[in-house]
This record gives sequence, structure tokens and C-alpha cells, in this order.
Amino acid sequence: MRDARKELEEKDITVIGISPDMPETQKKFADKQNLDFSLLSDPNHVVAEAYGVWGEKKMYGKTFMGIIRSSFLIDENGNIKNTWYKISPKDTVPELMKVLD
Repeated sequence: MRDARKELEEKDITVIGISPDMPETQKKFADKQNLDFSLLSDPNHVVAEAYGVWGEKKMYGKTFMGIIRSSFLIDENGNIKNTWYKISPKDTVPELMKVLD
């Protein structure tokens, strides 16, 4: 999303990231990755649960609860126009552009 900022702005797209991390942790991550969009903190995963993206994950044979990486296209009225669950970061912008074009 960071690398596509100009392209997204041309289409009037505002990017917002949400994670269960605390703001201090998010700031360090944003600084390290040179992110130029807002990151919202959801430590109790209220937003994640409301959007259906807090769920069971498996890694290295272990099962745990966590964020299911997802993206949502929400219009100016707050309506969800498209969803992408379990999407990789590299596929997010191309998939978004398919819907917008």
C-alpha cells in the first residue's frame, strides 16, 4: 500500500491499517517500514472480530488465535464494497485495482 500511494490517491483511496498491536509498537513498525498511512490499534480485537478477521491460525505446527490478514474496500458511506481474506501484501494493490478499473 505504501508503494502504491500515488496510484491510490489518484483514485481517492485512503489507506488505514488496523492491528492488535499497541500504538508504540505500531509506531516502531511504521517508522521501520516507512509507512505513510494511519495505523489503528485494536488490542482487544473488537474491530477484528466485527470484520471476521480474528481467528485460528497455524504456524510451525502450533495453533493460536490471531489476525487473518485481510483487506476491505469501504465506500464513503461506510458500506463494504469488496473483501479479500487471507491476501498477501504483494497481491493487495493488484486485486484492489481489478475492482476499481
